[in-house]
Amino acid sequence: MEVVRSESGVRSEKIAAPVAPVIARTKRLQVWFIRVCSSILVWTCLVQLLTVRKLWHPSFINITAPSVKHPPPPLLPLRNYTSNGYLKVSCNGGLNQMRSAICDMVAVARLLNLTFVVPELDKTSFWADNSTFEDIFDVKHFIESLRDEIRIVRRLPKRFSSKYGYKVFEMPPVSWSSEEYYLQQILPLFSKQKVLHFNKTDARLANNRVSIDLQKVRCRVTFQALKFTPEIESLGYKLVHVLHERGPFVALHMRYEMDMLAFSGCTHGCTKEEAEELKRLRYAYPWWREKEIVSEERRSKGLCPLTPEETALILQALGFDKDTQIYIAAGEIYGSERRLAVLRAAYPRIVKKEMLLDSGELQQFQNHSSQMAALDFMVSLASDTFIPTYDGNMAKVVEGHRRYLGFKKTILLDRKRLVEFLDLHQNGTLTWNEFAFAVRSAHEKRMGQPTRRRVIADKPKEEDYFYANPQECFCEGPSCDDLLGPGNSSSVP
Repeated sequence: MEVVRSESGVRSEKIAAPVAPVIARTKRLQVWFIRVCSSILVWTCLVQLLTVRKLWHPSFINITAPSVKHPPPPLLPLRNYTSNGYLKVSCNGGLNQMRSAICDMVAVARLLNLTFVVPELDKTSFWADNSTFEDIFDVKHFIESLRDEIRIVRRLPKRFSSKYGYKVFEMPPVSWSSEEYYLQQILPLFSKQKVLHFNKTDARLANNRVSIDLQKVRCRVTFQALKFTPEIESLGYKLVHVLHERGPFVALHMRYEMDMLAFSGCTHGCTKEEAEELKRLRYAYPWWREKEIVSEERRSKGLCPLTPEETALILQALGFDKDTQIYIAAGEIYGSERRLAVLRAAYPRIVKKEMLLDSGELQQFQNHSSQMAALDFMVSLASDTFIPTYDGNMAKVVEGHRRYLGFKKTILLDRKRLVEFLDLHQNGTLTWNEFAFAVRSAHEKRMGQPTRRRVIADKPKEEDYFYANPQECFCEGPSCDDLLGPGNSSSVP
């Protein structure tokens, strides 16, 4: 203790310094406590963010942060075989028609032990899209992911080019052909021709009566090898995220586009001037064989896409309320916003990719219909419900892919019955309640649930399409009895 005298002479005592170390220790404990609490808080926030992130991302999409580098998966062993020649193919049609054709042609190359050349894509169809295979699909992944099945090259060796005087033999293979056709009629051609060019590739392999091994090759190509480019995938993922942030959504594939209406001759709901315009377009394309078409006959047979006005009534009858978020997975609707007015009035939350993305983000894909279709394809796969208004190539391929992803809900509209119900309702024969009941009853078993692919002897073109129901792709063995047995059903919303 220290004695201290003030200026006034008063004597006082001052406590000595041993208290200082106690104060210092107390401060250190406080700092330590703050650090521990901060660490716990940071880790808790991190766990919560990761949990929310998993909820945002669809389960079929595996998204990795750009900063995280994962080593590439090991390459599959090369298949060791003697090639019988080169198969070159030129695909025709839109994106999904070409996609299916590529799968068929890879399977044919595997069957015949051929070296497969990266396909050429259609540049002369209605869309006049000059995209190459590399513009749409990850070509490196395509080659490497199938290296244990077939040998794929980006282009023919120079010795087979016209520059060196070589003339490639061209032909279209017969549609809906069996393995026997390719083994007995196509393979012998390679004894004289080292290169064969299939200049048309749509539906050139049968749906059924194909060996399970060859069907599995088709599965691998469509669900694993045909991966979109990183640029397309990145923007597609963004579209899906934006939509999911807004809540559940329906992907409505409206094939009410100019080319489809002209090709099919379906003009229901169009003005006289529009019908004439569509007819002129049909005559402008010589490979569209049918020219004079009676629209109402087509419609009564269920061969026309539903109009936007008809679609609005069907969605309401199926039980989708006004707050349903609807993504239109399609190009420009014929008649534009004028024809969408009724549908938009019934469902104000209609969106398109042009409404969800900045114009700069879509700029690189403008005027490339196949690349734009790839974005719609990705969104359609990720949707809570997929509804196509016409069973074209995209509708079928998306349907099959959604089955592969776990039989996700896909409402397959029975257009032949629907136009009958629509006409009866609009002429007053069916009340709204009767109409809605009829529509819902007609689709109880058309929800994309497990079902066996239909086989029609001697009529392969009328069979169920392989890519709409690729049952061999989700059956482990040669039999699908356990999966495709009775009792599988799905309910209408």
